[in-house]
Amino acid sequence: MSVIGLLGFGTVVLLAVGLLHAYLWFRLVRSTTGPGRLRRRLTALTVVLAVLPVAAVLSRGALSIDAASPLSWIGYSWLGIALYAVLALVVLEPVRWAGNRWITKNTSGTVVPSGPRRGPGRDDEAAQRESGTAVDRNAVRQHGDVQSAVREDGGVATDVHSEDGDPAAIDRRRFLARGLAVTAGAVALGTAGTGAYFANAAPVVRRVPVALPGLDPALDGLRIVTFSDGHLSATYGGRRFERLVEIVKEQRPDVVAIVGDLVDGNVDELREDVAPLADLVSEQGVYFVTGNHEYFVDTRAWMRHLPTLGVDVLRNERVAIGRGGATFDLAGIDDRTAARSGLPGHGADLDAALDGRDDSTPVVLLAHQPVMVEQAAAAGVDLQLSGHTHGGQLWPFDYAIRLDQPTVEGLSRHGDTQLYVTSGAGYWGPPMRIGARPEVTVVELRAPRT
Repeated sequence: MSVIGLLGFGTVVLLAVGLLHAYLWFRLVRSTTGPGRLRRRLTALTVVLAVLPVAAVLSRGALSIDAASPLSWIGYSWLGIALYAVLALVVLEPVRWAGNRWITKNTSGTVVPSGPRRGPGRDDEAAQRESGTAVDRNAVRQHGDVQSAVREDGGVATDVHSEDGDPAAIDRRRFLARGLAVTAGAVALGTAGTGAYFANAAPVVRRVPVALPGLDPALDGLRIVTFSDGHLSATYGGRRFERLVEIVKEQRPDVVAIVGDLVDGNVDELREDVAPLADLVSEQGVYFVTGNHEYFVDTRAWMRHLPTLGVDVLRNERVAIGRGGATFDLAGIDDRTAARSGLPGHGADLDAALDGRDDSTPVVLLAHQPVMVEQAAAAGVDLQLSGHTHGGQLWPFDYAIRLDQPTVEGLSRHGDTQLYVTSGAGYWGPPMRIGARPEVTVVELRAPRT
């Protein structure tokens, strides 16, 4: 990826994280505390938490995998919790609004004179303090008027000023804000915990029969076992990737297709993690196409290393897959971002991959991003296999993915071209999956029934 691209990505990350934590501060700190020591400490904590995910992103490439691992786990896990805390708080906004309206309407305030205090004496002041309506005299002298004074209550500073100047109303609003904050926190932790469990659980196996026009009956039932988005990194690999490879082998594949975003690190860092690929057994071979994340690292080193593990890299080319004298074409193209990588000869070129082929022979295309199906349909591709979307990974962000991709997961039809999008085996960013289980897909090719 170019320097401009990296700067653009970094800017988006900084802006998103900044806005997210600003809202969290407003609802979890400012709304629940008054000016004072506790608010200052919570503000500092919010700043630290905002820095963690940014540091995790920036550490990629700057630190070794081992050194980056603790920061990545903490920073990305917190980011997932923060995302769901914001969503919960947004959903609770109508409750906050209705509650504050009710408090304003039903709370009768106590007017505290702004002049020198006169009255029955200390007993009356004590009664006021017990009722929660007293104002600290030192604060009055410091701020110059009662409306901007605060009292220290158990280490929590209570801001007396509000739209109606009623201390009782302020206390009730703050009590409501704290209750909503606790609720949002519980929802966020519960959701993130569930997501972490599913992200690290064994991938589900989905069997998808796909009828291809013109497929020879000799190829009926041929199994293409596909997965994508392993994202081997500081937070994913080891035994989990070994388990993924074992699941693929158990499906007795005729062809294995890895459709991009296998790695998030360089060969020297992930050599041991990726080694299980050498154990894959397939009658017709193991094939790989690049995803956008392969261009965040040393791409050429990976293109040299994967063939040593028995993985053939398809770069704008095709191979014939045959059985019983019948064949179909398996084509693969570079990721659509490859042309911006600055690497000579890299870039998605479907015309080159299909050049000179027999149009009567069915063709299955491996392309990391589903959006390439528009070109595939124009070129007469029968079936495209893709990944990239992670099935949304963190609901409801799958709706945002639809702004860039035609399909988030599953089988769909685009003209005469069928598209299957696998939801991926790993994850990127928060080590969580909500509404999108990791998967291995067994695509079973079917000849048309006569």
